[in-house]
Amino acid sequence: MSNNEEVSAFQVVHEEFSTREAIEEAKRCLHCKVPSCEKGCPIGNDIRDFIHELSKGNMGDAMAIINEKSNLPAICGRVCPHEKQCQGHCVLARKGNPIQIGKIEQFIADFDTSMNLTREKLPQKDRGKVAVIGSGPAGLTVAGDLARQGFSVTIFEGQDEPGGVLMYGIPEYRLPKKVVRAEVKKIEALGVNFVCNALVGENNVTVDSLFRQGFDAIFMGTGTGVPQNMDSTPGADLHGVSQSTYFLHNVNSFNEGAVDRNVIPLRKGERVGVIGGGNVAMDAARTAIRLGADVTVLYRRTQEEMPAILSEYEEAVKEGVKFEWETTVEEFIKGKNGRLGACRVKSPAGERIEEFQRIYLAIGSRPANRIVSTTEGIEVDEKGYVKVLDRPVGMTTRRGVFAGGDVVHRPQTVVLAMKAAKEVAQGIAQYVDAIKLLQDVGVELKEEPTDITAGSDAAFEKK
Repeated sequence: MSNNEEVSAFQVVHEEFSTREAIEEAKRCLHCKVPSCEKGCPIGNDIRDFIHELSKGNMGDAMAIINEKSNLPAICGRVCPHEKQCQGHCVLARKGNPIQIGKIEQFIADFDTSMNLTREKLPQKDRGKVAVIGSGPAGLTVAGDLARQGFSVTIFEGQDEPGGVLMYGIPEYRLPKKVVRAEVKKIEALGVNFVCNALVGENNVTVDSLFRQGFDAIFMGTGTGVPQNMDSTPGADLHGVSQSTYFLHNVNSFNEGAVDRNVIPLRKGERVGVIGGGNVAMDAARTAIRLGADVTVLYRRTQEEMPAILSEYEEAVKEGVKFEWETTVEEFIKGKNGRLGACRVKSPAGERIEEFQRIYLAIGSRPANRIVSTTEGIEVDEKGYVKVLDRPVGMTTRRGVFAGGDVVHRPQTVVLAMKAAKEVAQGIAQYVDAIKLLQDVGVELKEEPTDITAGSDAAFEKK
């Protein structure tokens, strides 16, 4: 398989709606008085209304309705678990033919991008100054929501291009990178500034230095960038045992033309095992299949307990991925040249030796401690997840520093990270408004104590 053939193997799996198809699908909507589809949407999209506008051909109005709730519709339309959320709640799902809400949302957003329709009336950016660390789903959502409310927002991204997991962690066939770039440009058009190659917590860029630059509040949307490993399993350090996230990142870079094929840790014809049962495991398995591997997913629980989106599992099976349920790897066994050659696996049928040339781990991830370790006053739990308050929503134990998404709530889907981020955005707005009001009436906030959970009046003093 040539490089060009391998790149073409990552073409989008499902075709998009044509204009006629999208409008015809929208006309099927019953426009329910009590829309159950909206109850299934974590961010409360006004699904009934934007579908109704599409059915009349009002593309701009449909997009305006979506923009009221979502900053990333072209992405959500592609990667959300629709069968568990909006589509799964559609009344027509009972007859096995729900409205294709995801494809409709995707169509409207793509149409808006291609025709350059959106022209939002934006307020002056004079309500406050907010720094956002990380440009994944949570960071982009907070930035978009606050920019629409009159805040000056700057996103600090450690990579050389915005998008976070959307850009580097999801395969091209599920989420084309041109779509991510288009959504980022829409966020930028709201007046959001982007600073890339800025890794907060290193090179003298810290939370404290951002406050010194005049930011009123800081949002941590850094996700869970440190993959879990299997260090306690014998042989886990063998060459050939690596992380799914590393594999996916390299493949995405290859598809973008940024690296050569030999950078990808996989050769055609190799027998590959993927350990895990979530969406990252499905992405790794389906990606490895596209590169010519023989792929088996090893999952420690049953099929019914697998957290991956059902449609992703079904697509993987169609593409030739094999699955072994209730199976764990007890040992990674050395083969030729000191590399991985096989695994000792345990299943209900007993123990056996199974040949593998590659193993990709997809067993979860946890937050990095780069920001926490360089900032006083931010408390985390025993696993490194940031502790936050209920009021204002999302504020950490360091006053003015907020967090949301996977860094707080454990790894979840894109739309659940967005849901949490939208709530935190309101908390940030309330906080900044409050401190500015206090300043206006002559009350100055002290730098100490940093532990705002104590609720002490010592944090305030009259000028």
